Amino acid sequence: MMSDSQYSVRFLDVERAELVEVEPDVQPLKPNEVIGRTVKSLVSPGTELAGYMGQWNWARFPVTPGYAAVFEVTAAGDEVKDLQPGDMAFCMGEHKSWQRVPREYLLPLPAGLSPQAAPFARLMGVTMTTLTTTTARPPAKVIVTGLGIVGHLAAKLFAASGYDVLAVDPLEARRAIALRTGISKVAPVIPFDDPEYSGRVALVVECSGHEQAAMDACKVVQKRGEVVIVAAMWKQRTNLTAFDLLNTVFNRYVTVRSGWEWELPLLPTDFRTNSIHGNITGALRWLAEDRVNVTGLAEQRSPRDAQQVYQQLLHRPEQSLSVLFDWTML
Repeated sequence: MMSDSQYSVRFLDVERAELVEVEPDVQPLKPNEVIGRTVKSLVSPGTELAGYMGQWNWARFPVTPGYAAVFEVTAAGDEVKDLQPGDMAFCMGEHKSWQRVPREYLLPLPAGLSPQAAPFARLMGVTMTTLTTTTARPPAKVIVTGLGIVGHLAAKLFAASGYDVLAVDPLEARRAIALRTGISKVAPVIPFDDPEYSGRVALVVECSGHEQAAMDACKVVQKRGEVVIVAAMWKQRTNLTAFDLLNTVFNRYVTVRSGWEWELPLLPTDFRTNSIHGNITGALRWLAEDRVNVTGLAEQRSPRDAQQVYQQLLHRPEQSLSVLFDWTML
């Protein structure tokens, strides 16, 4: 079915990424499947760098990373009536030159949305789970900690939804990107001693993966305020104890919970509020409407540069929030 050469970005060992040629997929197209050539795929630095460093406990080298791709449809099965060759679609696809997806697991791009912007919908979806499950309601105060790509997009999502958002990151370069691209309030640390915020924050969305940020979040929220842990704590960074955290949680009446996006089902179901695909559909629409600005948040690179890309994201995070692999460069 796919006759030309096919390629995939692979993690072959710790800190070793490479574009490799893979066996062509020659299986007949199923009636509900859609296939096409990848145009862009977006790196999610938090999760992918953990895999690059060998910290995934569910996978062993070699492994193919990635879960945000836009592809151009080349063929569709007999049951697929709403997509034609040449249409652009989003899927949670890996960093590879071809995508093959059941129709229910892809989303056509809204009119006017560019392939460069569309993959960001996937990373917007990470914190849209929190947006749709939090008890905080606009115009409540929200703090987002960690302005990597997920936190950056979270700050814009909550601001676009009517919340009063403060975005926090110790890296001046990330705060500068935030200010330059439309996030109006930034700070280097959580201002838990500031009377404007102390005890007046309804929600902290923790996207840094740093336990000190989570601890400070518990000190700033109002009674029954929420601290949602979105970023995985891939490694211990401080000597904080469970006593420090639990004592603060108890005495300040804090609600601390996981921000794992897969709290929601992948597809809509009866009697459930929202879904992963429903949130990504909304994110695609917001991007098309320019409610969330992603211009300049990721440089475009050839997949052949995979090793340099991951080295840059790992060792020089101030240079770029993410990278778009441009598969048309192959």
